Amino acid sequence: MSVTTTTAARTATTSAAPTPTPTLGALLRDGAAAAVLAAGATAAVAAAGQAAGISTALAGAPVPTSGFATLTVMFSVVGLFIALGLRRFARRPRTTWIRTTVALTVLSLVPDLLVDADTSTKALLMLTHVVAAAIVVPAVARRLRA
Repeated sequence: MSVTTTTAARTATTSAAPTPTPTLGALLRDGAAAAVLAAGATAAVAAAGQAAGISTALAGAPVPTSGFATLTVMFSVVGLFIALGLRRFARRPRTTWIRTTVALTVLSLVPDLLVDADTSTKALLMLTHVVAAAIVVPAVARRLRA
């Protein structure tokens, strides 16, 4: 007598809810909030550098602490426009955003290396770029679809 054993494979189906597409309003709100936070942070870094004796003079002209905040907001807004374009036209906006902003952050360090200033001033300027990017890039990335 022969016995035949049949094994049925069970497949588990999981139905994960689709990830909602981040809204335009959320992108703009969080991007603007990150820009303001980054502006405060870069101004604080510049002020701390000045308190530590690091000059913020470029080619002999001192850059006021408020100048760091102003430029941070201006370039964060440029970044938001880039994010809006990527949101609309890129196949993978979040990945494209991160790659683009990392490249732009590295490129933004080049003028700091070339400016007529002390080495400590150049390092302070580069630090402010990295601080701003560390705040704005992830905040915007969270509001772009993967």
